[in-house]
Amino acid sequence: MQLTKQTPSYKFCAASLSRFALNRALFFFLLVSISAAAQKPIPELWGQRIHDQAHALKQKTADQLEKDLKFYEDSTSNQIAILIVQSLDGETIEDYSIKVAEKWKLGTEKKDNGVLVVVAIDDQKMRIEVGAGLEGVLTDALSSRIIRNEMAPEFRRGDYDAGLLAATSSIIKAIGGEYSGEDAGDSNSLDEMSVGGQIALGSGLFIFLGIFSGIGLFSKGGMTWVMYFFMIPFYAAFMGMIFGSWIFFGYLVLYPLLRLWVKKSGVNLMEWQSANGGGVSNSSSGGGRSSGGRSSFSGGGGSFGGGGSSGGW
Repeated sequence: MQLTKQTPSYKFCAASLSRFALNRALFFFLLVSISAAAQKPIPELWGQRIHDQAHALKQKTADQLEKDLKFYEDSTSNQIAILIVQSLDGETIEDYSIKVAEKWKLGTEKKDNGVLVVVAIDDQKMRIEVGAGLEGVLTDALSSRIIRNEMAPEFRRGDYDAGLLAATSSIIKAIGGEYSGEDAGDSNSLDEMSVGGQIALGSGLFIFLGIFSGIGLFSKGGMTWVMYFFMIPFYAAFMGMIFGSWIFFGYLVLYPLLRLWVKKSGVNLMEWQSANGGGVSNSSSGGGRSSGGRSSFSGGGGSFGGGGSSGGW
């Protein structure tokens, strides 16, 4: 009986798997290429602070903004740039603006003090993207107010020049601590608060601060003075309320005197905790941000952490 020679099945399987893997790789490469091509391109910085791709601004306004922002950068090292596009091409204003900010690297490497304003005309969207080092002064709330109060009203009238001139001026003021931009409906200030409301607010705040002041008084070593100076701004919040000045200055004087009494009496917080089986935990957090600068406008290496605000008109 003669046996017929057959091709091993494993060779056929290997060839099939190889073709399958190749097809999958080609499909994946094609998918990535299409996706990359579909993304809205990010313009180069080219040493300019004002990029008006939609031609929404008058040339005189663009030149004035460029001049003003250069003068501001030379004075403070803070970098502000504006990008106006016709459309976002399906992207969200948040995604696109952060990609632009990351590419342009506005602000200096040791300060991260850059600000980017993005406006999309057809989408009627705008965003203020704030560098990590400026988030403490140009907060999300202030950015939102600038968008609502300065930009949106002018944009609705089709006056992009006035809107962006007002926006850049307000951003500069906000960074300098000079912009409040309260909405028309924001009337619940301390000056307008009723006497009863001031007393209720002050009482709650006083109890809260009193607890932490007690912790500071009975803490060991230098922690007691760390707590003392840490609490001063909070006690200053009483200023403007009924008896607010007495509370504030009373804290400044009484805390050191009480601390001396606690130290002489030999009582400390750790002994009190051990005797009462309790515990108190303190936590503090801090962060530094950084950036580095150049004499010419080219983006100094600043970073962005997503701070800022978006809006529409």
